[in-house]
Amino acid sequence: MRLLLVVLMALCTGAAVAETGLVAFVGLVAPHLVRRTVIVTHGALLILASLAGGVLLLAADVISRSLMPPQELPVGLLTGIVGGVYLLVLLHRRGEGRAG
Repeated sequence: MRLLLVVLMALCTGAAVAETGLVAFVGLVAPHLVRRTVIVTHGALLILASLAGGVLLLAADVISRSLMPPQELPVGLLTGIVGGVYLLVLLHRRGEGRAG
């Protein structure tokens, strides 16, 4: 049952990202980053995750504009790479917790 739910959630996440683009992936990563840095209630988490998402997207935009000066990388490419790596790190850490 757990494996089925993980697969279902992965498909739902993939569908949401495919529909809205890689920039929206920041909205999926921001709450996890906030939870790792501060302990907050759900109301504060909503506000802080919104702020963190805005800051992450702004940082990704600035970095994507400054990596190759005359050209600009798509911001979705950078957010997708960083978000994908962070998601894999989260999954790897969660798997280590169960094994140990």
